[in-house]
Amino acid sequence: MTSMNKVFADLPVTVFEAMSQAARDNNAINLGQGFPDDPGPEDIRRAAADASLNGYNQYPSMMGIPELRTAIADHYGRWHNLILDPMTEVMVTSGGTEALTASILAVVEPGDEVVVFQPVYDSYLPIIRQAGGIPRLLRLEPPHWRLDEEMLASVFNHKTKAVLFNNPLNPAAVVYPREDLELLARFCQQFDTVAICDEVWEHVVFDGREHIPLITIPGMRDRTIKVGSAGKIFSLTGWKIGFVCAAPPLLRVAAKVHQFLTFTTAPNLQAAVAYGLGKPAEYFHGMRKDLARSRDRLTSGLERIGFPVLKSQGTYFLTVDLAPLGLNESDVAFCHRIVNEYKVAAIPVSAFYEQDAVTSVVRFCFSKKDETLDTALERLSDAVHRRKR
Repeated sequence: MTSMNKVFADLPVTVFEAMSQAARDNNAINLGQGFPDDPGPEDIRRAAADASLNGYNQYPSMMGIPELRTAIADHYGRWHNLILDPMTEVMVTSGGTEALTASILAVVEPGDEVVVFQPVYDSYLPIIRQAGGIPRLLRLEPPHWRLDEEMLASVFNHKTKAVLFNNPLNPAAVVYPREDLELLARFCQQFDTVAICDEVWEHVVFDGREHIPLITIPGMRDRTIKVGSAGKIFSLTGWKIGFVCAAPPLLRVAAKVHQFLTFTTAPNLQAAVAYGLGKPAEYFHGMRKDLARSRDRLTSGLERIGFPVLKSQGTYFLTVDLAPLGLNESDVAFCHRIVNEYKVAAIPVSAFYEQDAVTSVVRFCFSKKDETLDTALERLSDAVHRRKR
């Protein structure tokens, strides 16, 4: 048989699919994969239904329907004082992963080095390698997962074409402060590096924190590609509506990649997202408050059981560091044990590392109904103590 593309042929099944399958096999509660167990905002879903019945259902513009591109620009103008031309600096994609893929393939050429922070979302590295790029991996560590100057100085050089930066960070649930962003911006400017920013969790931030897009840091406006996701903003993960925002020279090339990936995206969903992005600030603050309440419910329950929970600043996730428990098992072994014995699925954070992994941290998803979280906590109540006996 003819050999296949090794970049993809040698990839294992993603940890998300593997643990979700284990959850299905064991009839377990899935706190691994990041999706809510409610249907999403009814008014936005009704807007999609109305657009499907009464709107245009043929190929929309490759770049996205004008109403959505304008809504994206207006939304970021209101929230971040980021002024975007919707016709030259905004593009709609079929999800955040496609947006990231188009952005990487637009920037990275064979031999280019790309700085990537571990823990890393699993789509980044295969696409960088498919483009011929060379990932330069940096290791972030619990409990703070912060950037520092020595770390960046160890990899940035004249070959550094791009840096991929996820903020808020999945799975570590960190919302990066301005000082970290300014540090990264300084290195990007010094080495003429493009920043591809995965900011799909931008609205899912807690405790009064502010998401600061890297594109708004001085000196970064023309060298940043900002990626967003309506699926994360509105808890409609199956809709797969992504955004790419960038200066025209960057966006033009990303658009040329996009035309050969998915070309366009369902117009009824685009119309509904345009409606959703125009909702008042109170809606988004209410969404954060509801998710923070679920976070606190799962956090307090896990802490009562005896799990050392690391503070979740954003995203749908919180993490537990098993190291202080002395369980004598890795995060992978722990996740397999609890899905098989306690019927609760989680994600081992070591799966987000390609080398020098952190092996003691486990990720749980809290964007679930109260009864789902409470049942999971009941099942996990003996998971620590029985192992210690």
